Amino acid sequence: MCTLRLLLAACLWVCTFAFAADTSPPSPRDTELEKAKTAIARKDWTAAQAVLEPYTVNNPRSADGFNLLGYSLRNQKKYDESLVAYKQALTLDPKHRGAHEYIGIAYVQMGQLDKAKEHLATLDKICPFSCEEYRDLKKAIAEAK
Repeated sequence: MCTLRLLLAACLWVCTFAFAADTSPPSPRDTELEKAKTAIARKDWTAAQAVLEPYTVNNPRSADGFNLLGYSLRNQKKYDESLVAYKQALTLDPKHRGAHEYIGIAYVQMGQLDKAKEHLATLDKICPFSCEEYRDLKKAIAEAK
């Protein structure tokens, strides 16, 4: 009986620390991405770019960071720079659905529908039962024709 009490006490002690770990404040990395997302929601592309450029330098393995940087650049019509950011996101994560959608839309806006269709085909493979990114890019291509 004493062994059972000790075991239960040990489990309770471990669980207490596990729950305490879950309540930790967001990391600086998460905070920076949230700042960028807030700027994007306001359509403040230059503010988002100002956050995301140093963020991607400090977090060179963040596909999400590069994808959002590309999005911010594309919305400023800085297409060549946005393509560099999107390609980096796809190098880091070849199945990044958002990066495939956004680079495809950049190609649509640049009048390069053949390249946009390549990314649509990739999205078709990544999400075989369709996904929002696939549907959005397909619509953008259809509207451009």
